[in-house]
Amino acid sequence: MKVTTEKNEQVAKMVFASIYPHYLNRIEKNGRTKEELDQVIEWFTGFDQDTLQSLIDEKVTFRTFFQKAKIHPNEHMIKGVVCGYRIEDIEEEFELYKQCRQMEKLIDELAKGRKMEKILRKEK
Repeated sequence: MKVTTEKNEQVAKMVFASIYPHYLNRIEKNGRTKEELDQVIEWFTGFDQDTLQSLIDEKVTFRTFFQKAKIHPNEHMIKGVVCGYRIEDIEEEFELYKQCRQMEKLIDELAKGRKMEKILRKEK
């Protein structure tokens, strides 16, 4: 599937705090913890626990969330399909949408029981 400007804007305007509980619910149903979820988000965005909580409390949009993030240098290693979109095929102009899908891919892997050392990608 192709990302459109409309889809990118729709995601950009969503409030991170409204989606975070869905992430948490999904991983907890599969036996993972909030601490593990926050660890994955911290690896990807650079946000520690306090910063993440303050962004949730401030009800920032995904646009603001990713503008403030320091995306991990190994983000290029996150590949695959999420919600019908192949991550590595998302165009540069839709960077925010790509980052959102990359984070969702990491959360999917956590929910599916993948080992943390595989989720938090390292160069070989």
